Amino acid sequence: MTADKPFDRRIRRLRRDRAARTFANADYLHRRAAHELLERLDLVKRDFTDALVLGSANGFAAEALRERGLSVVSADAGSAFARASRGIQCDEDRLPFAEGAFDLVLSVGVLDSVNDLPGALTLIRRALRPDGLFLAAFAGAGSLPRLRSAMAAAEAAEGGAAAPRIHPQIDARAAGDLLQRAGFALPVVDRDTVAIRFSSFAGLIADLRAMAGTNILQGRSRRPLTRYGLAAAYAAFASEAEPDGKTAEIFDILYLIGWAPSPDQPRPARRGSATASLAEALNPGARSIE
Repeated sequence: MTADKPFDRRIRRLRRDRAARTFANADYLHRRAAHELLERLDLVKRDFTDALVLGSANGFAAEALRERGLSVVSADAGSAFARASRGIQCDEDRLPFAEGAFDLVLSVGVLDSVNDLPGALTLIRRALRPDGLFLAAFAGAGSLPRLRSAMAAAEAAEGGAAAPRIHPQIDARAAGDLLQRAGFALPVVDRDTVAIRFSSFAGLIADLRAMAGTNILQGRSRRPLTRYGLAAAYAAFASEAEPDGKTAEIFDILYLIGWAPSPDQPRPARRGSATASLAEALNPGARSIE
């Protein structure tokens, strides 16, 4: 059995339950990622009938799929999100679904906080029928550099050993390797860099809390900052501000595509032979959101 590390499953559920009350206040990244996944789905020239949505949150993705005529099952690690979507509460690396239950699995904003990500991807692939499609989006390596700097300044001000307060992040190459390791065919990973401008460090933390994006690491990393550490974090964040007083935080969203193997699928192109990403074709350039 996989050890319950690095994330605390109980705290993760509690964070998502808390976010269910405020998610509408900061759902812009979730909606953006869901829109992008649905655009990718619309490029696929085949019909789907039975879909699983992992990370149901506000139900936006599930409802969009139902409008396309699919039968949809929603699942979320948080019981409040699961109830709101009339879905199932479960962790992504402990899925209860039978093999071949779906021909489409869509995951929005949750796989970056799963303890056993290789295991979760394997379970997702098994839940797909042959030639079934998997689409996912989550924050990857390069996200939250301002928050990382602010936390480093806070730890230095408190004079103690640095505690890991930012979640480990996955880069595009590692994500592609994980898809292959889990048995997906024709894997594709691309990125979308989004800059969000905040008036203060408090505004960033409020939005992260509302979207269930705060620290769920095990151990002492969740101990509260002292007033000295908090003041240092505010100052470090403000030091990165632009002339109008707002600080741009970066979210590097990874988009994953993989197919459950099927004998009639085309052979993949040689690795590294692509000349452009799907993200660039659909959405060139990073956009700024205030």
